[in-house]
Amino acid sequence: MPNDDVPVPRSGDSGGLTGRIASGPDALLRAEVLEPQLRFEIEALLPGYIQLEKVLLLEYRRLGLLDGAQVGAVAALLDRVTPGAVAEEAGESMSDIAFTLERYVSRRLAEVPPAWHVDRSRNDLQATAQLMYGRARLLDSAEALVAFGRTAHRLAARGAGLAMPGYTHMQPAQVISPGFYFAGLCDQVLHTLERMESVYRTADASPMGAGAMAGQELAWDRSRMAGLLGFSHVRTHALRAVAQRDWALEACAEFSLLGVALSRFVTDLMTWGGAGYGFIDLPDQWSGISSAMPQKKNFPVLERIRARTAHLSAAYTDISTGQRNTPYSNSVEVSKEANAGVPAAFDALGSVLRLFGAVLENLEFRETRMRDACAAEYLGGFTLANLLTLRAAVPWRTAQVVAGRYIVRAVERGLPPAEPDGPLLEALLAEEGHRTDHAVALLTEAMSVSGGLTAKSSDGSTHPDAVRALLAEQSSAFDEVAERWQNRRKGIEEAAAGLDRLLAGPEGRRS
Repeated sequence: MPNDDVPVPRSGDSGGLTGRIASGPDALLRAEVLEPQLRFEIEALLPGYIQLEKVLLLEYRRLGLLDGAQVGAVAALLDRVTPGAVAEEAGESMSDIAFTLERYVSRRLAEVPPAWHVDRSRNDLQATAQLMYGRARLLDSAEALVAFGRTAHRLAARGAGLAMPGYTHMQPAQVISPGFYFAGLCDQVLHTLERMESVYRTADASPMGAGAMAGQELAWDRSRMAGLLGFSHVRTHALRAVAQRDWALEACAEFSLLGVALSRFVTDLMTWGGAGYGFIDLPDQWSGISSAMPQKKNFPVLERIRARTAHLSAAYTDISTGQRNTPYSNSVEVSKEANAGVPAAFDALGSVLRLFGAVLENLEFRETRMRDACAAEYLGGFTLANLLTLRAAVPWRTAQVVAGRYIVRAVERGLPPAEPDGPLLEALLAEEGHRTDHAVALLTEAMSVSGGLTAKSSDGSTHPDAVRALLAEQSSAFDEVAERWQNRRKGIEEAAAGLDRLLAGPEGRRS
């Protein structure tokens, strides 16, 4: 996520940052690696780094290593940090955002407190800043999923009483409704939101205070620091805190799984909008044309959405393969290179949900085409077998055989489902040693399009009442999950505000 508006840092030497090497990075290394990374960190991570520095100030004050005046002086300078200022300083700080913040503050203090940044490592600082970024993106993604799910929910409510063919193995199978189908999409979204709760629990554990890999030498209050940053708990083990980026791996895994499901739903819409079906339509502003064939109205937006779900699977593959052969410790390979595609994964998910949501918002059902397609097929074969068993005492497997034979013979004779042939059914039953006095009535009931919806009575079925009951439950579920994610965001915002109040109040000022 580079930002071309951020100035390119000046080159320079190591500037007194270390005694281990005598010069700064090579120009090629800066151009290919460090400067693009810095641009992203300035754009995405800088607010988190500033918050972390403020938490450090309060800890140094609690430990008695900085007094109130020193804390206030550093905090005031941190509040003046801008992206442009960081970029200007970065050239002499090895293009590293943590070093750059330290240099920015140090240069502007009359006297640098000796204990400021004592016992500190960039490793847990970086891990926490990245996690704060990821936590914010997870909140955005969850809210986008809720909005998308509610759009699908509105569409499902519109179609609960409409009839359309449902397909198995790409063949017409049973009568369903668009409401039933899109309630399935809602259920898929709620399932993903439930799984994202686990991802967020991972992202809600603070690495701060883990140090480089083995812990810190001062008595840092890690729980207090976590609370000041809006985390609910601490990632206790110091090595795991800096070695792993579980939150990113888990988020990309969930996005990949969701992408697979969304791709399948989009594939159905592509089929339903195609020739031979014509069950759905989109307004002109969401449609495309052929440059050579003026009769065509295409829906390329569906192709775009399906193709973009592939980016979600690619992101998971990228991050998992990027770290699978690395040692279990902090490394640039894990913390930066393996994670390089994670921001794009969040972006791709947002794009998919916005586009797909707009399609669902604008989608129109062609009710007559859907109903006619139901009427043209013998979709009541299963119901006919049930009726023969329940009302004519025909053993179930025999009823299946008779129903299948009836449909074959009726199709051979060119009979549509709406024209029942009672004598044919009676003859087929007689061949198996059974009879009924209600052959026409059974066939009429079994092959009724509207009856195909209402014949199902179990919870979660395509019966309009069952669909509406499920939609009512899903509506409540969306409300509950939305409230949980809103409360998380509110808690983080309150923690940030509380941090600034502490720095401005007696705890930050006392000497």
